[in-house]
Amino acid sequence: MSEIASIAATIFRKARGSSRVMVAVAGAPGAGKTTLAAALAEAINAGGQSAAVVAMDGFHYDDAVLEARGHRSRKGAPHTFDFAGFRALLNRLRTGGEDVAVPVFDRTMELSRAAAAIVPADTRIVLVEGNYLLLDEAPWRDLAPLFDVSVFIDVPREELERRLLERWREHGKTEEAGREWVASNDMPNVDLVLSRRRPVDIVLKVQVS
Repeated sequence: MSEIASIAATIFRKARGSSRVMVAVAGAPGAGKTTLAAALAEAINAGGQSAAVVAMDGFHYDDAVLEARGHRSRKGAPHTFDFAGFRALLNRLRTGGEDVAVPVFDRTMELSRAAAAIVPADTRIVLVEGNYLLLDEAPWRDLAPLFDVSVFIDVPREELERRLLERWREHGKTEEAGREWVASNDMPNVDLVLSRRRPVDIVLKVQVS
């Protein structure tokens, strides 16, 4: 059984008797959360259940807000997200019974688009992906009761740094600017996620040759 199929099977077991199951897909920046969540949604849908993916990144504060607060240089750190808004959305999703509009972060424009996607009322499994879903710090630890299953992608730090440098090259940053941003912003976030993780149900360990 593949790792994706194994995780999907665990989620299916948790879903028995429940109309809505919330799954946290967490990991450091560059770990591959978006890719994993999409693969799990595909496997779950293929297995006869309905799944939707919701990204925490939709709750990035806008750059104008970050500039006004003096936090622009730390975009992506825990305090640069609308935690209260995100928690309210998760509560709505957990309750179910209605279509729920969710924001989507557009990396090409570096901003969130409000109500850019819909999680239908009859969705059985909601896969929520984000850096800080398992962060053992206030207020993020308060999210724990909202999830039925938690998955953490464990990627070596050196590989995360390599992926992040490649990401910023693809988004048009110069080599120097990319290295400066990764060192001053991305890697501190990586270290926080890796060092301050709550207990997790499933650890997906990524091997790098």
